[in-house]
Formats: sequence, structure tokens, C-alpha cells
Amino acid sequence: MNRERLTDHLQVDRYGDFLLTDAIRPGAGVPVVPREGFRLDVYRDDRAGMEVPVLAAAVSREKLFDLFLSLLDPLGPSVDAVLETSHNSDSSTHRDLLREQIDLPVLQSHLCDFEDLLLNDGCTGVAVISGSGTAEVQFDEHKLLVVYAHDLEPFEEVLRQAGVRRDDGLRLITEGEHLHSTAPGYQERFEQLCCRVGVGETAESVSW
Repeated sequence: MNRERLTDHLQVDRYGDFLLTDAIRPGAGVPVVPREGFRLDVYRDDRAGMEVPVLAAAVSREKLFDLFLSLLDPLGPSVDAVLETSHNSDSSTHRDLLREQIDLPVLQSHLCDFEDLLLNDGCTGVAVISGSGTAEVQFDEHKLLVVYAHDLEPFEEVLRQAGVRRDDGLRLITEGEHLHSTAPGYQERFEQLCCRVGVGETAESVSW
């Protein structure tokens, strides 16, 4: 694909009724056509002998952030937060920064102040973990919503109420060639978010 065609491709943000954020685009030829829905699966760690149900959702831009905030409510009043960044790194690695025990309404307020960063920076993600450690909601760099929990029903209900339907044949943008995008100033905004949330040490093992 020449530069002109690539530029035109990167400007396409609508696929039918589905709107992408500025953070991510399918690769040339659109190997996975973005569409809304959620699917259920099981995360397996054979070495740890662990199986955890997982929900993955693709949601159109106009309701994505509000739905992310709503998915946090079942986690309880106090949570741990992990801010994820791949700024200044290659595409296969990222750094996780942990804040333990923050009141959920306080965290949600901070995240709202950085909505543009979280939606449109393809190098920023966030994971929020219940105080009991039994559930985790991720809003990742691909702007997918991923939930790990032994009981997914409360999270499924949030999605259903928002009009997002279950589709176990759903293909996610991560399952094909795709492109991340960032913009000048987003790395600085990420550092501001870190200061606001009060993250500390690098998180070594905080997700399933």
C-alpha cells in the first residue's frame, strides 16, 4: 500500500454503525472488520492450573467510555488500578504501574478527566481490579473491554442494558493485522494521569 492509500485508510473510522476511536485501525485490507458485540471464553493457565471465565467486548466509540465506567461498578467500593503504557517501547512490550486501594468513585473521577487520552491513545490502557481480587476489567490499548471474573453475569447485564449483544463468533481487531496510533502530548498526559491516580511501583503480576 502506497503512502497516499495508507493515509486514506487511516482516516476511515466508521465501519457500518461501528465507530473506532483514533487509537486503532485495522490493517491494510481490513483483515477484521470492526463491529460491536461481546463474546465469552475461558482463560487458561496450564502451569498454574487455573481457569477463569473471560468476556471480551468491542463497543462503538460514542458509548465506549461510559460503558467502561459502568463495568467498574460491580467491582465494589475499593479497587486496585493498573495504568499501562507502551510509550517509548516497541510494539510488543508495555509497562504497568500499580495503585493499590483507591476508592472507585475517586478513580472514576480521575479517569473522566483523562477521557480523551484513554479513548484515543493507542499506547495507553488501564486495568481495574476488585478489592477481593476476584474480578478485573481492562480497557486496553486496542480500546477493547475485557473482563476476567468467576461470575460474569453482572458485567454481561451492563452490556445488555447498553444494547451490546452477545456474539460468540465475534472477531476482535487484535486477531488480525492492526495499527496503533498516538499523538504529541499523549505521553505527557499519561504521566499526568499517573500523578493524579498516585501510581507507584511497576506491577509484576496483577492480571489473570
